[in-house]
Amino acid sequence: MTPESRAAEFDAADPLSGYRERFTLPQGAVYLDGNSLGALPRATLEGVCGVLERQWGEGLIRSWNDAGWFEAPARIGAKIAPLIGAGPHEVIACDSTSVNLFKLIAAALAMRPGRKVVLSEPGNFPTDLYMIAGLEAQGLATRRLAERERLAEALDEDVALLLLTHVHYKTGAMHDMAALTRAAHAAGALVLWDLSHSTGAVPIDLNGVEADFAVGCGYKYLCGGPGAPAFAFVAERHHAHLQQPLTGWFGHAAPFAFSDDYAGAPGIERMQCGTPPILGLAALEIGVDLIAEIGVARLYEKSQALSQFFLACLGHHGVALELVSPARSDARGSQLSFRHPEAYGICQALIARGVIGDFRAPDILRLGFAPAYLTFADMAAAARHLAEVLASGEWQRPEFNRRAAVT
Repeated sequence: MTPESRAAEFDAADPLSGYRERFTLPQGAVYLDGNSLGALPRATLEGVCGVLERQWGEGLIRSWNDAGWFEAPARIGAKIAPLIGAGPHEVIACDSTSVNLFKLIAAALAMRPGRKVVLSEPGNFPTDLYMIAGLEAQGLATRRLAERERLAEALDEDVALLLLTHVHYKTGAMHDMAALTRAAHAAGALVLWDLSHSTGAVPIDLNGVEADFAVGCGYKYLCGGPGAPAFAFVAERHHAHLQQPLTGWFGHAAPFAFSDDYAGAPGIERMQCGTPPILGLAALEIGVDLIAEIGVARLYEKSQALSQFFLACLGHHGVALELVSPARSDARGSQLSFRHPEAYGICQALIARGVIGDFRAPDILRLGFAPAYLTFADMAAAARHLAEVLASGEWQRPEFNRRAAVT
């Protein structure tokens, strides 16, 4: 049986197949970059237009009260909470992932006086490491890096915080969140998890593993749009002692009292800083609602099936690329990454054929499997195109090897 025939059988039996029509996707494209930017939900067009035309255009400033703008960060945070195993009062949608990282790293350091080391791993997503460096430059932190297999033994009495990305952005490898959180706590350290490549894609139980802090972005698997607001999680047991360094007016206990002195809001709302970006939050809320409707467990089950089928299709075509993602589907996120010295050219050749993946320097072809809108037929087509690109050598064409701006 051909991959195309098998794909047709799988798609016919797929309980999530109807959700593809809930997204806007270019005709004929196979979109394998949802782990960078999720596809556009069709409901977002009407929803955001309604915010623009009715809430802003007609309601004007009254919409802060009448349309629930004030409550949007906490309301959307409460909707994200079940997707990550948190309580509704422990998550808030605000700022960017980078800003939330800065706030929570600083907060953790303040909660562990006498300790300054923030432990992470080399190759973690750059902004995570850069935010540690920013606090290090102020004399507030000391960065320590340890390879994945040496992280537990690198935890000692100097470590205030363990900062890790749950699903690695480049390889898709997934950390054992429960084991590492236990190890950090045994050493007296706190833990901050970056869930940017996990939320909405793989099951997470922050409270089940007794995580302390977490951040995540809204524009990947949550389909909140480019630059969508991020979110922050703080376990309830830390709320009373939470000191975040960006003491903006929306994190104040009474922002419209206009006091000269800062008094932090109770609970998770203290994590807010400036005025919420209402248009971005409106788009994010629609994406979150859709992903919650589908359910993370079902999405994860399908993403595993998609990735395994894709590998089988490559095998059918005799493609033998080096897989840098874990071979076991339950040890990786919703992506597959392959190493090839000409990965950039291969990626560009695929994009020219309508198979949109991405490249990560220096030699990684990364393909994301967002199961809310991908089909098994997409997997068969993408594998066929990849086989043809490799066999034909079209990746060597000059127009596919210009690395002027790789993001």
